[in-house]
Amino acid sequence: MPTDTLPELATAYPVTDTQVQSYRTHGFVRLRQVATVQEAAAHRPGIAAAVERLSTETRPLAERDSYGMAFLQVMNLWRHDPGVARFAMASRFAGVAARLLGVPRVRLYHDQALFKEPGGGYTPWHQDAMYWPLDGSRCLTMWMPLVDITPAHGGLAFAAGSHVDGPLSDIGISDASEEHFDRLLAERGLAVDEPVAMQAGDASFHSGWTVHKALGNTSDRMREVMTVIWFADGLTVQEPANPAQANDLRSWLPGLAPGEVAASPTNPVVGGQPS
Repeated sequence: MPTDTLPELATAYPVTDTQVQSYRTHGFVRLRQVATVQEAAAHRPGIAAAVERLSTETRPLAERDSYGMAFLQVMNLWRHDPGVARFAMASRFAGVAARLLGVPRVRLYHDQALFKEPGGGYTPWHQDAMYWPLDGSRCLTMWMPLVDITPAHGGLAFAAGSHVDGPLSDIGISDASEEHFDRLLAERGLAVDEPVAMQAGDASFHSGWTVHKALGNTSDRMREVMTVIWFADGLTVQEPANPAQANDLRSWLPGLAPGEVAASPTNPVVGGQPS
Protein backbone atom coordinates (compact mmCIF):
# COMPACT_ATOMS: atom_id res chain seq x y z
CA MET A 1 0.00 0.00 0.00
CA PRO A 2 1.44 3.45 -0.90
CA THR A 3 2.59 5.32 2.19
CA ASP A 4 0.32 8.29 1.62
CA THR A 5 -2.75 6.03 1.66
CA LEU A 6 -1.91 4.41 5.00
CA PRO A 7 -3.97 5.58 8.00
CA GLU A 8 -2.25 8.59 9.53
CA LEU A 9 -3.17 7.74 13.14
CA ALA A 10 -3.35 11.43 14.00
CA THR A 11 -6.68 11.66 15.86
CA ALA A 12 -6.31 11.72 19.64
CA TYR A 13 -7.02 8.64 21.75
CA PRO A 14 -8.94 9.53 24.94
CA VAL A 15 -7.01 8.35 28.00
CA THR A 16 -9.00 8.66 31.22
CA ASP A 17 -7.66 9.82 34.59
CA THR A 18 -8.36 6.32 35.91
CA GLN A 19 -6.18 4.78 33.21
CA VAL A 20 -3.38 7.25 33.93
CA GLN A 21 -3.56 6.41 37.63
CA SER A 22 -3.56 2.68 36.88
CA TYR A 23 -0.41 3.09 34.77
CA ARG A 24 1.34 5.04 37.51
CA THR A 25 0.28 2.65 40.27
CA HIS A 26 0.91 -0.65 38.52
CA GLY A 27 3.55 0.34 35.97
CA PHE A 28 1.42 -0.64 32.98
CA VAL A 29 -1.99 -0.21 31.43
CA ARG A 30 -3.84 -2.07 28.69
CA LEU A 31 -5.92 0.04 26.31
CA ARG A 32 -8.48 -1.13 23.77
CA GLN A 33 -8.25 -0.18 20.09
CA VAL A 34 -5.52 2.44 20.26
CA ALA A 35 -5.50 1.65 16.58
CA THR A 36 -8.66 0.20 15.11
CA VAL A 37 -8.62 -3.32 13.71
CA GLN A 38 -8.83 -1.76 10.26
CA GLU A 39 -5.92 0.62 10.89
CA ALA A 40 -3.76 -2.20 12.25
CA ALA A 41 -4.64 -4.34 9.24
CA ALA A 42 -3.62 -1.56 6.86
CA HIS A 43 -0.21 -1.11 8.50
CA ARG A 44 0.46 -4.81 9.07
CA PRO A 45 1.65 -5.83 5.55
CA GLY A 46 4.27 -3.07 5.36
CA ILE A 47 5.62 -3.81 8.82
CA ALA A 48 5.73 -7.56 8.13
CA ALA A 49 7.50 -6.99 4.82
CA ALA A 50 10.08 -4.75 6.51
CA VAL A 51 10.70 -7.42 9.15
CA GLU A 52 11.22 -10.05 6.46
CA ARG A 53 13.54 -7.76 4.53
CA LEU A 54 15.62 -6.54 7.48
CA SER A 55 15.76 -9.55 9.82
CA THR A 56 19.20 -11.14 10.01
CA GLU A 57 18.12 -14.25 11.94
CA THR A 58 18.65 -17.37 9.83
CA ARG A 59 19.22 -20.05 12.50
CA PRO A 60 16.59 -22.72 13.15
CA LEU A 61 14.83 -22.30 16.51
CA ALA A 62 16.60 -25.36 17.91
CA GLU A 63 20.00 -23.71 17.43
CA ARG A 64 19.19 -20.49 19.32
CA ASP A 65 19.56 -19.54 22.99
CA SER A 66 16.58 -18.37 25.04
CA TYR A 67 16.89 -14.79 23.80
CA GLY A 68 17.10 -15.91 20.17
CA MET A 69 14.14 -18.26 20.56
CA ALA A 70 12.00 -15.52 22.10
CA PHE A 71 11.34 -13.51 18.95
CA LEU A 72 12.49 -12.17 15.62
CA GLN A 73 13.62 -8.70 16.67
CA VAL A 74 14.15 -5.88 14.18
CA MET A 75 14.81 -2.37 15.51
CA ASN A 76 14.32 1.12 14.10
CA LEU A 77 12.34 -0.02 11.10
CA TRP A 78 11.12 3.59 10.77
CA ARG A 79 14.57 4.59 9.52
CA HIS A 80 14.31 2.13 6.64
CA ASP A 81 10.66 2.24 5.58
CA PRO A 82 8.41 5.31 5.19
CA GLY A 83 5.28 3.26 5.88
CA VAL A 84 6.65 2.06 9.19
CA ALA A 85 7.72 5.63 9.96
CA ARG A 86 4.09 6.71 9.56
CA PHE A 87 3.19 4.16 12.26
CA ALA A 88 6.10 4.80 14.65
CA MET A 89 5.77 8.59 14.39
CA ALA A 90 1.99 8.59 14.84
CA SER A 91 0.88 11.50 16.99
CA ARG A 92 -1.98 9.40 18.43
CA PHE A 93 0.41 6.91 20.00
CA ALA A 94 2.82 9.61 21.18
CA GLY A 95 -0.11 11.49 22.70
CA VAL A 96 -1.01 8.48 24.84
CA ALA A 97 2.63 8.17 25.92
CA ALA A 98 2.82 11.85 26.89
CA ARG A 99 -0.46 11.65 28.82
CA LEU A 100 0.68 8.62 30.81
CA LEU A 101 4.04 10.22 31.59
CA GLY A 102 2.40 13.56 32.43
CA VAL A 103 4.57 15.58 30.03
CA PRO A 104 3.74 17.90 27.12
CA ARG A 105 5.93 16.11 24.58
CA VAL A 106 7.84 12.89 24.07
CA ARG A 107 10.74 11.93 21.83
CA LEU A 108 11.07 8.70 19.90
CA TYR A 109 13.75 6.41 21.29
CA HIS A 110 13.33 3.62 18.78
CA ASP A 111 10.82 1.11 17.47
CA GLN A 112 11.04 -2.68 17.54
CA ALA A 113 9.15 -5.37 15.70
CA LEU A 114 8.86 -8.44 17.94
CA PHE A 115 7.56 -11.32 15.85
CA LYS A 116 7.36 -14.58 17.80
CA GLU A 117 7.41 -17.61 15.51
CA PRO A 118 5.19 -20.68 16.00
CA GLY A 119 7.06 -22.77 18.54
CA GLY A 120 9.04 -19.72 19.66
CA GLY A 121 10.16 -19.77 23.27
CA TYR A 122 9.20 -17.60 26.20
CA THR A 123 10.67 -14.13 26.70
CA PRO A 124 12.26 -14.17 30.18
CA TRP A 125 11.43 -11.65 32.89
CA HIS A 126 13.31 -8.38 32.40
CA GLN A 127 13.23 -4.60 32.74
CA ASP A 128 13.58 -2.69 29.47
CA ALA A 129 15.41 0.27 31.01
CA MET A 130 18.31 -1.97 32.04
CA TYR A 131 19.38 -1.40 28.42
CA TRP A 132 18.76 2.36 28.28
CA PRO A 133 21.14 5.20 29.34
CA LEU A 134 18.09 7.26 30.36
CA ASP A 135 15.85 7.73 33.39
CA GLY A 136 13.71 4.62 32.93
CA SER A 137 10.86 6.08 34.96
CA ARG A 138 10.46 8.75 32.28
CA CYS A 139 10.37 6.26 29.41
CA LEU A 140 7.69 3.84 28.29
CA THR A 141 6.98 1.19 25.69
CA MET A 142 3.87 0.57 23.63
CA TRP A 143 3.33 -3.12 22.75
CA MET A 144 0.71 -3.55 20.01
CA PRO A 145 -0.28 -6.79 18.26
CA LEU A 146 -1.02 -6.38 14.57
CA VAL A 147 -3.12 -9.56 14.61
CA ASP A 148 -5.61 -10.92 17.13
CA ILE A 149 -3.76 -12.90 19.81
CA THR A 150 -4.53 -15.11 22.77
CA PRO A 151 -2.09 -15.80 25.61
CA ALA A 152 -1.01 -18.93 23.69
CA HIS A 153 0.46 -16.76 20.92
CA GLY A 154 2.96 -15.28 23.38
CA GLY A 155 1.01 -12.78 25.47
CA LEU A 156 2.65 -10.28 27.81
CA ALA A 157 2.61 -10.60 31.61
CA PHE A 158 3.51 -7.83 34.06
CA ALA A 159 4.68 -7.78 37.66
CA ALA A 160 2.31 -5.14 39.04
CA GLY A 161 4.06 -2.38 41.00
CA SER A 162 7.55 -3.62 40.13
CA HIS A 163 8.50 -0.26 38.59
CA VAL A 164 8.54 1.77 41.79
CA ASP A 165 12.06 0.84 42.93
CA GLY A 166 13.81 1.45 39.62
CA PRO A 167 16.57 -0.93 38.54
CA LEU A 168 16.27 -4.35 40.16
CA SER A 169 18.93 -6.21 38.16
CA ASP A 170 21.73 -5.71 35.66
CA ILE A 171 21.11 -9.10 34.06
CA GLY A 172 20.13 -9.06 30.39
CA ILE A 173 17.19 -11.03 28.99
CA SER A 174 18.12 -14.66 29.64
CA ASP A 175 17.34 -17.73 31.70
CA ALA A 176 19.34 -16.03 34.47
CA SER A 177 17.06 -12.98 34.44
CA GLU A 178 14.04 -15.30 34.62
CA GLU A 179 15.45 -17.02 37.70
CA HIS A 180 16.44 -13.71 39.32
CA PHE A 181 13.02 -12.11 38.91
CA ASP A 182 11.13 -15.27 39.85
CA ARG A 183 12.92 -15.10 43.20
CA LEU A 184 12.54 -11.35 43.58
CA LEU A 185 8.81 -11.32 42.79
CA ALA A 186 8.22 -14.08 45.33
CA GLU A 187 10.30 -12.30 47.99
CA ARG A 188 8.43 -9.03 47.48
CA GLY A 189 5.01 -10.60 47.08
CA LEU A 190 4.41 -8.86 43.76
CA ALA A 191 1.33 -10.04 41.88
CA VAL A 192 1.68 -11.14 38.28
CA ASP A 193 -0.90 -9.76 35.88
CA GLU A 194 -1.22 -12.63 33.41
CA PRO A 195 -1.52 -12.25 29.61
CA VAL A 196 -4.93 -11.55 28.11
CA ALA A 197 -6.46 -11.97 24.67
CA MET A 198 -5.96 -8.85 22.55
CA GLN A 199 -7.42 -7.68 19.26
CA ALA A 200 -5.23 -6.24 16.54
CA GLY A 201 -4.74 -2.58 17.49
CA ASP A 202 -5.16 -3.08 21.25
CA ALA A 203 -2.03 -2.02 23.12
CA SER A 204 -0.32 -2.13 26.46
CA PHE A 205 1.95 0.64 27.71
CA HIS A 206 4.55 -0.12 30.37
CA SER A 207 7.17 1.86 32.24
CA GLY A 208 10.86 1.34 31.56
CA TRP A 209 11.30 -0.29 34.99
CA THR A 210 8.23 -2.55 34.93
CA VAL A 211 9.24 -6.20 35.13
CA HIS A 212 7.53 -8.16 32.37
CA LYS A 213 7.79 -11.32 30.28
CA ALA A 214 6.01 -13.05 27.40
CA LEU A 215 4.82 -16.62 27.07
CA GLY A 216 6.05 -18.91 24.32
CA ASN A 217 4.07 -19.19 21.11
CA THR A 218 2.31 -22.54 21.21
CA SER A 219 -0.01 -21.61 18.32
CA ASP A 220 0.49 -22.40 14.64
CA ARG A 221 0.93 -18.82 13.43
CA MET A 222 3.27 -15.90 13.92
CA ARG A 223 2.67 -13.47 16.79
CA GLU A 224 3.11 -10.14 15.02
CA VAL A 225 3.76 -7.33 17.50
CA MET A 226 5.08 -3.83 16.91
CA THR A 227 6.52 -1.77 19.73
CA VAL A 228 7.46 1.88 20.02
CA ILE A 229 9.52 3.39 22.84
CA TRP A 230 9.41 7.07 23.84
CA PHE A 231 11.00 9.22 26.53
CA ALA A 232 10.00 12.57 28.00
CA ASP A 233 11.37 15.50 26.01
CA GLY A 234 14.18 17.18 27.96
CA LEU A 235 15.81 14.09 29.50
CA THR A 236 19.58 14.06 29.72
CA VAL A 237 21.77 11.12 28.77
CA GLN A 238 22.98 9.16 31.79
CA GLU A 239 26.39 7.61 32.23
CA PRO A 240 26.01 4.02 30.98
CA ALA A 241 25.74 1.63 33.92
CA ASN A 242 26.59 -1.49 31.91
CA PRO A 243 27.82 -2.53 28.43
CA ALA A 244 24.25 -2.83 27.14
CA GLN A 245 23.57 0.84 27.95
CA ALA A 246 26.86 1.85 26.31
CA ASN A 247 25.72 0.01 23.17
CA ASP A 248 22.31 1.68 23.28
CA LEU A 249 23.96 5.09 23.63
CA ARG A 250 25.91 4.48 20.43
CA SER A 251 22.96 2.94 18.61
CA TRP A 252 19.92 5.03 19.56
CA LEU A 253 21.42 8.32 20.81
CA PRO A 254 24.24 8.68 18.27
CA GLY A 255 26.75 11.46 18.80
CA LEU A 256 25.59 12.25 22.34
CA ALA A 257 27.55 12.02 25.59
CA PRO A 258 26.44 11.64 29.23
CA GLY A 259 25.05 14.88 30.59
CA GLU A 260 23.82 16.13 27.22
CA VAL A 261 20.14 16.51 26.39
CA ALA A 262 18.83 13.36 24.72
CA ALA A 263 17.93 14.93 21.39
CA SER A 264 19.86 13.35 18.55
CA PRO A 265 18.50 13.60 14.99
CA THR A 266 17.19 10.05 15.40
CA ASN A 267 15.08 11.04 18.43
CA PRO A 268 12.54 13.48 17.02
CA VAL A 269 9.81 15.09 19.07
CA VAL A 270 6.53 13.36 18.23
CA GLY A 271 3.10 14.86 18.63
CA GLY A 272 4.23 18.26 19.84
CA GLN A 273 6.72 21.08 19.44
CA PRO A 274 10.31 21.10 20.76
CA SER A 275 10.83 22.88 24.06
